Amino acid sequence: MRRGACLTLAGLLLASGCGLTSGSPMADDVGPGTIGTGGPLKGAHITVTSKEFTEQLILGAIMGIAFQAAGADVLDRTGIQGSIGAREAVKGGTADAQYEYTGTAWITYLGHSEPIPDPQRQWQAVRDADLRNGLTWLPSARLNNTYALAMNQAHFRKYGTTTLSQVAALAAKDPGAVTLCVESEFANRADGLPGLEKAYGMRIPAGNVTQMDTGIIYTQVAKGKCTYGEVFTTDGRIKSMNLAVMADDRKFFPDYNAAPVVNSKVLKQWPAIAHVIEPVTRKLDNSVARTLNARVDVDGQDPHQVALDWMRQQGFVK
Repeated sequence: MRRGACLTLAGLLLASGCGLTSGSPMADDVGPGTIGTGGPLKGAHITVTSKEFTEQLILGAIMGIAFQAAGADVLDRTGIQGSIGAREAVKGGTADAQYEYTGTAWITYLGHSEPIPDPQRQWQAVRDADLRNGLTWLPSARLNNTYALAMNQAHFRKYGTTTLSQVAALAAKDPGAVTLCVESEFANRADGLPGLEKAYGMRIPAGNVTQMDTGIIYTQVAKGKCTYGEVFTTDGRIKSMNLAVMADDRKFFPDYNAAPVVNSKVLKQWPAIAHVIEPVTRKLDNSVARTLNARVDVDGQDPHQVALDWMRQQGFVK
């Protein structure tokens, strides 16, 4: 889950910034595996889009590869900056499908201040609301790219916390033990640290909170410079740095489950889109996302190749 959006609708019409209108054909040598048998999308011309960060590039490639295996000609317009650009492309018909996050849609696009704690109910609410915008949300993945606090293994062995309630108890018992590394945005927004403290009844002294850029947080937590750090739950560095993620046992953080979003007119014309992508989406969870993201962000592999390798390993395509 990432936040941020381009500011003007005019920018959506440009070939740079939010509204990327160019693209290149996906030309993967793939055929049906467990999906795409019989070529249900043969004759379809589908444009796939995504945001620009690693996970989105991988998800966009996964979607495009799935559609190719089902016989479609796929145009690749992944990597649009910000959140709004990709959404507006699908909404406006310059792209046809993307993976989006339920929490982003509910809070950022649809303007709600309070998340719905149950992930299925939140997906349903987003789906119902976005039908009016000409967008159809297909069933979501278990992949939930939300906020969390994480610690290194040395601190995990020392303090043994596994939930945020236990972190709150530790802060009350030993205030000096709980030090945080967080982004400045997280430190100040209602769905960040202030809301977290309120929800769990904890108080972290200002002197125990260090603000820094996202990338630095992971290395500082791994080195033990702070007890806990703000992380995104599907980030590949969690796995590569062997960090222990604290469970949000009071369900404070919004759910950001990934789900395919398709232009409703396109889905009506090509209903097989839903059947082709559903088994793939069902396979996506946080463990899969961390592994694939790490191959890009840690190992330096190409996002599209990572997606293609995974699709073949899972037997979805040949």
